[in-house]
Amino acid sequence: MKKKICRLFLGILFIISLAGCRTDKKTASADTEPQKVELVVWGAEEDTELMNQIIQKFKVKYGNQADFQITFEVQGESNCKDVLIGGLEEGADVFTFADDQLHALAAAGALDPIENEDKIKADNLPSAVEAASVNGSLYAYPLTADNGYFLYYNKQYISDEQAKTMDGILQAAAANGKLFSMDWSSAWYVYSFFGNTGLKVGLNDDGITNYCTWNQTDGSVGGIDVAQAMLRIAGSSGFTNRTDEGFLDGVKNGSVAAGVSGVWNAVEITKAWGENVGASKLPTYTCNGSQIQMASFSGCKLIGVNAYSAHPQWADLLAEWITNEENQRLRFEMRGQGPSNIKVAASQEIQQSPAIAALLEQSEFSQLQWIGGKFWDPVSKFAGNMALGNPSGQDLQEQLDEMAEGVSAR
Repeated sequence: MKKKICRLFLGILFIISLAGCRTDKKTASADTEPQKVELVVWGAEEDTELMNQIIQKFKVKYGNQADFQITFEVQGESNCKDVLIGGLEEGADVFTFADDQLHALAAAGALDPIENEDKIKADNLPSAVEAASVNGSLYAYPLTADNGYFLYYNKQYISDEQAKTMDGILQAAAANGKLFSMDWSSAWYVYSFFGNTGLKVGLNDDGITNYCTWNQTDGSVGGIDVAQAMLRIAGSSGFTNRTDEGFLDGVKNGSVAAGVSGVWNAVEITKAWGENVGASKLPTYTCNGSQIQMASFSGCKLIGVNAYSAHPQWADLLAEWITNEENQRLRFEMRGQGPSNIKVAASQEIQQSPAIAALLEQSEFSQLQWIGGKFWDPVSKFAGNMALGNPSGQDLQEQLDEMAEGVSAR
């Protein structure tokens, strides 16, 4: 009887062991099947062809490791933050955005720190790394380092020497019946006059509100000195206050011989001016009896990975792939955008681009565009009055005080 029980027990163990073996084999067989990975990528409409090429190459590279279903969707970079935060779990896995949205995205939990940050930091320009970092930690992958502005000028009318100063540009333009164009309706460009004066504006520690001393009355340069300098420029017959679109129209119809813009207009300006196209850092301007180098806001495009992605490791790998050396070089070739990758930025192709070279020259006098939303309207209102010559006659210090109060509003 005992032997029968023993045989029965051993038989049960054998059956269980067989079942276990079958289960293991079935699991192993399932593990060898490619995992289905669905990813959504957001980017600018103009990047559609480029991004689809990059995604296709990624699928070829890693196609033996997963069954990829990667979809590119158009989403404007400037309002990516608002759309994404409105529904993180429904948002894209990988997305392109402007660096001034980084802090808000990180604070909302949309981004996690990058795990292999040492390599990414080593591969990219310090300014781009700073733009992609929060408190020293990398939260996104640098993509471009070209979101800034500089001077374009037509060498047929304005010499390289004249292009060094605002006075020289305005005099040459007026003498030739031409115009120098700058957009004073945009606070982004107006920062140029205040940035290197010792007057300050920036983001408070809360990441939302601003501080602003542009109405300051002490120091070597006061806010009123800048205002008076702007009025003198606006009073020149060689000056015109135009939007970026208006500037490009003037370039094409021949009325504009110089202006402030960015790399996005390089192709069209070169078509219009041909071998006469010149590009350099912004000029100096006369303020309180001295020459002050005009400053600029700078910025980068970044690639973020949604912290709520269902496939975070693949999303991270795709983001790194989009921003690697090869694809930043391709981005420059197809879209003319300035790279953040150190090797690509140092390449001969980049150095031979007048627009990119001018942007890099201006970068010494630029500041990252980390600014709260209350900055834009008060500055545009103030600069609009200056462009018109202060038609109301309102006291300049009063206008500066109102502007600084509006920028710093909570």
